[in-house]
Amino acid sequence: MDTKNQQEEALSLKLFVVLTRALESIRKRVEEDIKCLGLNPTEFAVLELIYSKGDQPIQKIGEKVLIASSSITYVVDKLEKKNLLKRKPCPKDRRVIHATITTDGTELMNEVFPKHKKAIKEIFSGLDIKEKEELIEQLKKLGFHAQNM
Repeated sequence: MDTKNQQEEALSLKLFVVLTRALESIRKRVEEDIKCLGLNPTEFAVLELIYSKGDQPIQKIGEKVLIASSSITYVVDKLEKKNLLKRKPCPKDRRVIHATITTDGTELMNEVFPKHKKAIKEIFSGLDIKEKEELIEQLKKLGFHAQNM
């Protein structure tokens, strides 16, 4: 194997380690912020999706917030017990059940979501706007390449 190939392999491994460690550090900080709100990260992700995007078919929530579909019912049950979400049958197809945010859920998110956005901004304040834009494009490019392999 030639030197250029070896350098590229070593650099790719280093990038993987650095990216993994950075993501772990970011995730840890975000999870600490969410726990202060009295929710776990999965509950927050589901609630935030419905708060931001409106009613969602329960069957489709998992792919949108990147959690296993087997966990969705459990998470929706917990949010329903906290009176933050409720189930609502779809008027067009009774086989489909939507998760919809309650008044309590909306009030909670109106209060905590601005604080959460501020915490995320603070976590990412190590980069300026241009660096963030460049990194977003680079990570998208890398993700699409890995997906299409």
